[in-house]
Amino acid sequence: MTKTQIQVPEELFRELRHFAKQREWSLAETFRRGAELLLQVYPEAPPADKNEWTPPTSSNVGWNGLSATQLRDAAFADSDPHLA
Repeated sequence: MTKTQIQVPEELFRELRHFAKQREWSLAETFRRGAELLLQVYPEAPPADKNEWTPPTSSNVGWNGLSATQLRDAAFADSDPHLA
């Protein structure tokens, strides 16, 4: 068995100590069981995605052909009149 040292936030430590005490386990046993549970729930590492994700593109999206003034007017036409 390997001995190690870890850092745990105070609140988590208190909760784990209470959890272990209720079950009459040591803190070491509690951490071991927690680690075993993690390995059961997540048995394999997620595959490394070598291709960076990029959003899909479309030529029919956006404000194509509008001038800056037309775009500004369209945005204000859509705004809430009570905020003006």
